[in-house]
Order: sequence, then structure tokens, then C-alpha cells
Amino acid sequence: MSPILRKHRAKTAELFHALADETRLEILDRLKDGERCVCELTDALQAGQSRLSFHLKVLKDAGLIDDRPEGRWIYYSINREAIEDLGECVMAMKAIGKSVRSASRC
Repeated sequence: MSPILRKHRAKTAELFHALADETRLEILDRLKDGERCVCELTDALQAGQSRLSFHLKVLKDAGLIDDRPEGRWIYYSINREAIEDLGECVMAMKAIGKSVRSASRC
């Protein structure tokens, strides 16, 4: 196993879990152009606040998004560093895939 994946196995699993949902991917897509208020996300996704809050918490716990309170609203943005870490994990997996040799084994 790649040293990157071995060292951060739990974090890698958490990142991929957070990405394994269409709603969470849609949230990230909405945030790609910059910070958004939770009210904007609620309207854009046509989601109830409790459902959206659950998905935002998963993304935040995985470190993929940051939040910033302002008055009574919370603004969300993508954590660019976490996206870079995710890219490193993917590159490490690609390297594993290239190094795997097919062998006939029983």
C-alpha cells in the first residue's frame, strides 16, 4: 500500500464516504464558484434545512468544506487544501493500479 494511503487510511475513507452521495456532490458543485450562504444552498437544492444540515455536517467533518458564521447566517466554502489532499490520495491509488501485475494464482 502507498505510504500516503497507509498513513491516512482513516482520513481517506472519510473523504470517500463524504463524496459517496449525490446530494453532497451537488453541494460541492454549488460551492465550486465560491462561498454560499446556507439559505442559498437550501433554495438551490430544494432541500429541507435538516436534510441539508446533515449533508453539510458530513462534508465539514470530512474537512471538505469550511463554514463562517455572519450574523444569523452561516456561509460555506470548499476547503481547497482538503481537495488537494484528495487529489494526492487519488494519485496514490493510480500509482498502485499501475504497479499491480497480473499473475495467475490459485
